[in-house]
Amino acid sequence: MSLFDRLRGGTGQDGGDGDDGDSDDDPRVVFLGLDGVPYDLVVDHPDVFENLHRIAEGGTLSRLSSVVPPESSACWPCLTTGVNPGKTGVYGFQDRAVGSDETYIPTGKDVRADRVWDHVTRAGKAATVLNVPVTFPPQRDVQRMVSGFLSPSIRDASSDPAVADVLDRYGYAIDVDTSLGHGDDTDAFLENARETLEARYRTFDHYLAEDDWDLFFGVFMTTDRVNHFLFGDYANDRPETEGFLEFYRTLDRYVGRLYDRLDDDTTLVIASDHGFTDLVYEVSCNEWLARQGYLTYGTDDPDGIGDLGDETEVYSLIPGRFFVDVDGAAAYEAVRSRLIADLEALTGPDGSPVCATVYKGEEVFDGPTTDIAPDVVVVPEDGFDLKSGFGRKDAVFTSGPRNGMHKFSNACLITDDDRIVADGADLYDIAPTLLDLLDVPRGTVTFDGASLLERRGTDRR
Repeated sequence: MSLFDRLRGGTGQDGGDGDDGDSDDDPRVVFLGLDGVPYDLVVDHPDVFENLHRIAEGGTLSRLSSVVPPESSACWPCLTTGVNPGKTGVYGFQDRAVGSDETYIPTGKDVRADRVWDHVTRAGKAATVLNVPVTFPPQRDVQRMVSGFLSPSIRDASSDPAVADVLDRYGYAIDVDTSLGHGDDTDAFLENARETLEARYRTFDHYLAEDDWDLFFGVFMTTDRVNHFLFGDYANDRPETEGFLEFYRTLDRYVGRLYDRLDDDTTLVIASDHGFTDLVYEVSCNEWLARQGYLTYGTDDPDGIGDLGDETEVYSLIPGRFFVDVDGAAAYEAVRSRLIADLEALTGPDGSPVCATVYKGEEVFDGPTTDIAPDVVVVPEDGFDLKSGFGRKDAVFTSGPRNGMHKFSNACLITDDDRIVADGADLYDIAPTLLDLLDVPRGTVTFDGASLLERRGTDRR
């Protein structure tokens, strides 16, 4: 039974057919993504997140489970399609090509499953899509799109020149300048993050005011960046906590303003793609594999899979994905079983376990792209970030400029719609829920999630 089946206590559900979309209500949905915002942060600080709590008063504020692996490049394709990486074809920021030693950075073209806005567009409705990771190059068959993280430029990220002109007007940036987070002084980094956040808000507000969409889907990713460099400071109550929380007060104020633009026939859904936790150690997985005898190099200066030695049995790609590279079914299972046992026994410098859960690939991935899936994937314990990289290192456990890391079990879901029942929900449930809210047919599509609406046909809020 797969992970998403176990989380749900059953099997994946077919979405079935929705209504014909001719309702007099003309339902509309705004989805706001808050990349990496943890549930506990929102719950523990109602004074910081006054508007998020206000939105949830008539609906829900709930914990949401992420996906395996809980990395943004894998999470957003899953959230926007309702299916697992075995069907989206995206497993991380770096994937391996079939039948070769090459790796590549996945883009929107590598996502094999239909996104929620594809369903909406086919139903004759309009979708505005802004800043969603893994959407470059922007689709031109939707109303408008600005592709997100890793887009090379504003012009390249825009679905048409008119959109690019709007972005230029508001000083829009694809991403925060993360190099500013590498020093001890966080002021310049936070100022850049606030500027990026403000431009994102102003752009979202501009297109919400256009009032020509049925689905508005926008993602704030600056939150993930701030968490990577300051969440550890917040978790340990360091002086940087004040600036960290002030950034979130600004985010909450912007979300409140966007919410106040919406009419009573528009449902707001807010979700993060994963949670966050304190980061203490980065774990060089390939160095650990080399020291355990699983991996060798065939060159003095390796930089990829093609430079592995002939004796290599296992190598790793981020985040926490392990690939068994031996011939024969018996040898494969023997190496994989030994690897799983060694990972489950792996401890950090303080003796604490590194791996929270070790999965076989087939336990969490199912679909036509499992030929590039890892054989073993690890969700780490809090405090550890599983890295890869090729070449010998001085140590397995190191630290860097980042002090926050993704967490599987601590994403959040917030909505003003009281029909949504979110207990036990995960990312796979979001896409079918949005389509249900919009009364958009799903035809023969089988989702790995299920709609969170308690029942169909009830009155809208």
